[in-house]
Amino acid sequence: MLPATTNVTATETVFVGHEKDIMLLVTLIRQHASLVGLTSLDQTKLITATSELTRNMLNYADKGQVIIDQLTRGNQRGVQLTFADNGPGIADIDQAMEDGYSSGLGLGLGLPGAKRLMDEFHIASVVGQGTTVTIAKWTDE
Repeated sequence: MLPATTNVTATETVFVGHEKDIMLLVTLIRQHASLVGLTSLDQTKLITATSELTRNMLNYADKGQVIIDQLTRGNQRGVQLTFADNGPGIADIDQAMEDGYSSGLGLGLGLPGAKRLMDEFHIASVVGQGTTVTIAKWTDE
């Protein structure tokens, strides 16, 4: 959900169904992040969060899509990513956001780690319908 003062200047959608799709996604996100002027460090944070969230999508939902938006807000520019799947959903989002919690075989660092790396993070999930995670990284003003 973007504030009224935020404008989308470019959008691209990537369908993810295989591990190899992550490399294509990472390449595209790096291009978008570079175009909006994110620093190398912020690009790395965005790519790290992307890798975690995409692997979650593949592990728990088998497939999904990622929408890449270039944004402007005043003097700031940014990249927003929306990860959406039709997987089993998350029954307890608060628990899933705790460091160390995993419903599978992972370390339980993906969701909370991705949140720490981003300027904005939002998660919504309905059991039996899927999960949507939206993250954003902004340039300094």
